[in-house]
Amino acid sequence: MAKLYKIRTKNKNLFLRVANGHFATSHSHTNYYIDVTTQKTRLSEARAVAKELVSNYHLNTIIDTVLCVDGTEVIGACVASELTKEDFVNMNAHQTVYVVTPEYTAGGQLMFRDNLAPMIHGKHVLIMAASVTTGKTAQSAIDAVNYYGGNVVGVSAIFATVDSCDGYPVNSIFDPNDLHDFASYNSHHCPLCEKGEKIEALVNSYGFSKL
Repeated sequence: MAKLYKIRTKNKNLFLRVANGHFATSHSHTNYYIDVTTQKTRLSEARAVAKELVSNYHLNTIIDTVLCVDGTEVIGACVASELTKEDFVNMNAHQTVYVVTPEYTAGGQLMFRDNLAPMIHGKHVLIMAASVTTGKTAQSAIDAVNYYGGNVVGVSAIFATVDSCDGYPVNSIFDPNDLHDFASYNSHHCPLCEKGEKIEALVNSYGFSKL
């Protein structure tokens, strides 16, 4: 597989690790693999991501619950910690925040058991994702929050190609401006496949598997 390289920022713990090539996800084909493994598992990097993302939720945004998809629980916990800091000017100051992960049905729908549903129902919910490209994962999360009676306040991600999903704002640290030739294709109409370029790896929120 193509070699991974970093797109850096001024913060040494805040970067995007990517590889250029031909990759297949469950929803699309793309010419970049975006590796957020260490941001999801290494505390120093998760904290840097969280601190950057919460800057979008100053003053008048209430967040009661952080709903973590794509394995972003560590980042979600750091977001909750940032939101409840005493010196953070936010309506959550001195309050607590729930950090929850959904369960998935065989059909891929998100669900919450009776013990977790109260953390969604009537709550202001921020959806935390690793990336938002096709928007299907974020849309599923939005649909689940609405179904369980929650109020979506927005979607946060490390990388996103859109600035809204179903009318809700999507805030990200990195976007296609950082990858000037980034492209995502329908798997049935992929120009890379049509040119005979073999898929290098299957990728999902867990990582990649070389072919």
